[in-house]
Amino acid sequence: MNASPTSTGHSKQAGLVLAAIGVVFGDIGTSPLYALKESLLHAGGHSMPIATHIFGILSLIFWSIMMVVSFKYLLAIMRADNKGEGGILALMALAQRGLSQGGRRSRVIVIVGIFGAALFYGDGMITPAISVLSAFEGISVISHTFDAFIIPLTIAVLIGLFMLQKRGTAVVGKLFGPIICVWFTTLAILGMLSILKTPEVLLALSPVYAVRFFAASPFLAFTTLGAVVLAVTGGEALYADMGHFGRSAIRKAWFFLALPALTLNYFGQGALLLRAPEAIKNPFYLLAPEWAIIPMVILAACATVIASQAVISGAFSVTNQAVHLGYCPRMAVKHTSEHEMGQIYVPQINWFLLVAVILLVLAFKSSGNLASAYGFSVCATMVIETSIALTVLSRGVKGATRLLVYAVLGCFLLVDLTFLSANMFKLVEGGWLPLMIGLTVFSLMMTWKRGRSILYGKLREGELPLKGFVESLEMAPPQRVEGVAIFMTGSADSVPHALLHNLKHNKVLHEQVVFMTVQTTDVPYVPCNEQVVVHQLGKTFYQVIATLGFKDDVSVSSIQNRVVELHPELGFDMMSTSYFLSRETMVPAANPAMSWWRRQLFSVMSRNAMRATDYFGIPPNRVVEMGMQIEM
Repeated sequence: MNASPTSTGHSKQAGLVLAAIGVVFGDIGTSPLYALKESLLHAGGHSMPIATHIFGILSLIFWSIMMVVSFKYLLAIMRADNKGEGGILALMALAQRGLSQGGRRSRVIVIVGIFGAALFYGDGMITPAISVLSAFEGISVISHTFDAFIIPLTIAVLIGLFMLQKRGTAVVGKLFGPIICVWFTTLAILGMLSILKTPEVLLALSPVYAVRFFAASPFLAFTTLGAVVLAVTGGEALYADMGHFGRSAIRKAWFFLALPALTLNYFGQGALLLRAPEAIKNPFYLLAPEWAIIPMVILAACATVIASQAVISGAFSVTNQAVHLGYCPRMAVKHTSEHEMGQIYVPQINWFLLVAVILLVLAFKSSGNLASAYGFSVCATMVIETSIALTVLSRGVKGATRLLVYAVLGCFLLVDLTFLSANMFKLVEGGWLPLMIGLTVFSLMMTWKRGRSILYGKLREGELPLKGFVESLEMAPPQRVEGVAIFMTGSADSVPHALLHNLKHNKVLHEQVVFMTVQTTDVPYVPCNEQVVVHQLGKTFYQVIATLGFKDDVSVSSIQNRVVELHPELGFDMMSTSYFLSRETMVPAANPAMSWWRRQLFSVMSRNAMRATDYFGIPPNRVVEMGMQIEM
């Protein structure tokens, strides 16, 4: 008996909810390990917490989660999707749509969007370090004799995590959802048992206590927000992963499981501290009975590995999108699943993150020290996303609706700016690190984009129009040889330099000539039947324009298969097909268009970029590269 469409739909939705719980909420789900503890230690100057601080900070944490995650991301910003895709680069591409390229507004959106993406790498380094380190710090609750094992265990787990990346998240993906479900259920049970012993802690659900905390100690409360923000780090992942699971699944997972579990655990820790302020040394683990601490450490280690996995995968995704949008040199991108499009592995980024994370663990040595560096990049990213979303969501609406959009997102932006301002005090304590990483990556991305733009402009100088050139070749053809020649070119309307050099030096032309241009558009995916357009320029000349989304795979073989479907006479026999590419070498110009350091940086990035043959999946033994020098 076949299942009804309704039951199949419910099963698929349940599967998406379970997967979303495992992938999306790992980061924010492990925040109870350190968020409340660090907030109270900051407010109390490392002394025993007092009741007014406990009530005030619990209220701040709860309403921060509600404002930033529940209201801003899940109910507002998720409406600003780029054909179902979220994340800062998708949002940037969406905001640019309809604006003149190179215009002032477009440039501002690009600059803030790329800076937000650059900050993500700082988050990608700190999240695995602080999460796994905070999980293993639980063994010191049993006995301080185990303290010497915390850092070695943390490093061993992190090395294992990054070593497994090449196998892809598909290997452990099926375990993600159930483990995080167990994690959230455990958080809820431990919190509820503690709340039942001290139910008055639930009074902190009222925002009145947050207001009183600010009224009593305005500066202390403001600076404490720099630690309170640890409770909402990972909230940005809800928006970034929207394309994988959809709005509905993420919202259900949050409101029905993640939010209640987090609230119960935070308030359970608060109830414990009201009864025993000395538990501030580790209120999360001291919620559990003594016999359960070792199992909790193991469960926390699993949860933090999953949280780290999500951030690492996010770094791979951001890199892949940056490559397609032209802000990063070509890199090897390996797909680790035959079924899931989003599961990719970028070796260069993986090993870079591993080295950076290990150095962070060795340098900071504890989650408390890392907390000083954590939060700044997340807050800056949130400000940028809210600002760009304001541009997108206000587009196309007028009158009272537009004023409402401005008012609502303006309130969210004010909250984000408050958190960012509070984190400014962390800059001297370690917050400079993610800022430095972000500025470095931002400089690399903008230098690459600027360099490629100048290079493209130089290549366009003196180019011949393609249509007229083809007509002249057909009227007076050179010596023709058997086979198909495919000229890869970035310009669809001018003669490729590789063709001019081939005619100049070899003085021959193949029987069939194809000019192939692969371009990326500002949408995540382009339907297969819309990706390839073929124009016949003459009897033996064809122009192929492949338009891909910034998350689509780049593959010349798949483009060729589509071309053959449209034009069967173009049989791409591999043994009789040659690919012609230009290879540019940069040399100093008399009047350089870039500063000396940027030219050197661009040159290094160019030399280390993945070869075009590997990136486009072209058989290397069928490639002819025509070299040329470009003055920059």
